[in-house]
Amino acid sequence: MFFFFSKSYHLLLTISKIYNKHELIICGGITMALTDTYKLNNGVEIPVVGFGTWQTPDGDVARESVKTALEVGYRHIDTAAAYGNEVSVGQGIKESGVNRHDIFLTTKLWNDSHGYEATKKAIDLSLQKLDTDYLDLYLIHWPNPVSVREHWAELNAESWQAMEEAVKAGKIRAIGISNFRKHHLDELLKTANIVPAVNQNYLNPSDLQPDVLAANKEHDILNEAYSPLGTGDLLRNELVAEVAAAHNHSVPQVLLRWSLQHGFLPLPKSVHAEYIKSNTDIFDFELTDDEMKKLDGLRGVTHLATDPDTATF
Repeated sequence: MFFFFSKSYHLLLTISKIYNKHELIICGGITMALTDTYKLNNGVEIPVVGFGTWQTPDGDVARESVKTALEVGYRHIDTAAAYGNEVSVGQGIKESGVNRHDIFLTTKLWNDSHGYEATKKAIDLSLQKLDTDYLDLYLIHWPNPVSVREHWAELNAESWQAMEEAVKAGKIRAIGISNFRKHHLDELLKTANIVPAVNQNYLNPSDLQPDVLAANKEHDILNEAYSPLGTGDLLRNELVAEVAAAHNHSVPQVLLRWSLQHGFLPLPKSVHAEYIKSNTDIFDFELTDDEMKKLDGLRGVTHLATDPDTATF
């Protein structure tokens, strides 16, 4: 069971987990807000929405978009070594004026750094690039890179050991995984001392990945949703547009609300100030059960998640 904390009202809200849905039980009719948090399985609190930086160019664009996100109220920033923008993300955080301890910062281990020693170096390099002395969350970005496909499980175990040691050393507050299917998670848990706190995956109405959700539920792992707008393709879907019109909200807002009502943690991204702000306006309406069911039925209308065991990277 996840716990949901409303910092604005100091209420403890419980999220009861069902098969592939997290039912949000709101006490006293209070809805979520951008700074509210989920409680991870290790007790660390994580804001319910994150600002994603995938495909955000390094330099002024990344720096300014992060500053804008923090200015409009985001307190959760998600980046990765593979994005190539950690330096600019770190600069944006510094220049924002927001206290580092009020920001939840995530980055990820890329495919070229799997293994014990390589992961230790990668963690320190990310800390250096982000200009911070700790990370709130560190993820193995990909479970089965093509370059190590013959011994992926062994290298994941080694990387996880290095990540666990970094937790003990105070460099990382929580560790997790990304793009892991059930068999990848099962292999990792054979040697892990710390259960992953998060599994970040491609999750949107086009692919709910029920087998992944079921595996995460079994181990109390929070589902983070990257590409919550379906890499933009769902923005043109007629059904989503109809639901948006019924609530007088935008299509992206409906898709992000859908994610929240499933108990996911969506990671919208944009480099445009108006969209960065608009993507936060998702707490003043609620989708009906019928609307949720219809949106759940959109499987395959755009893309399905990439299979990590056949990907060419």
